[in-house]
Amino acid sequence: MIHYRLVCDADHEFESWFRDSAGFDAQAAQDLIHCPFCQSTKITRAVMAPHVARTHDPDAAKLREALDALREKIVENTEDVGDSFPDEARRMEDGASQRRAIRGRASFEEARALLEDGIEIFPVPSGSREGH
Repeated sequence: MIHYRLVCDADHEFESWFRDSAGFDAQAAQDLIHCPFCQSTKITRAVMAPHVARTHDPDAAKLREALDALREKIVENTEDVGDSFPDEARRMEDGASQRRAIRGRASFEEARALLEDGIEIFPVPSGSREGH
C-alpha cells in the first residue's frame, strides 16, 4: 500500500491510500478519484517530503543531520515571505521587487507554474523541528 497527498484542480488537498503507484495512475486516468470537497476528478499527487526512518543507523543519522544543517542554512540566509512566496518570486523575476534570497510556501500548482515560467525555485521539505 502507498499513501498519497492529493490535490484537485481547485487546490483542495486530501489524502488517500492506493495499492501501488500504478493503481493511482489507473484510477486517476479513469476519473475514479473524486475530491471530497468539490467532487472534481482532476486529481494529481501533491508534493510530499520523503520519509526518513528514525533508526539507530549511523548513515540515516548523518543524512538527518545534513538535512537539518541545510534547513538551518536556508533559514539563516533567506527572508521568509510566507504565503506570498509565489507572488514575490514573480515580482522579483519581473523586476518589480528587489532580487534577494526568499523562502515561503507555495501550493503544488503554484510551484509548478513558477517552474513552467522559468522561475527557479528549490522545494525543501519542512523539518520535524518545525512542527509540520
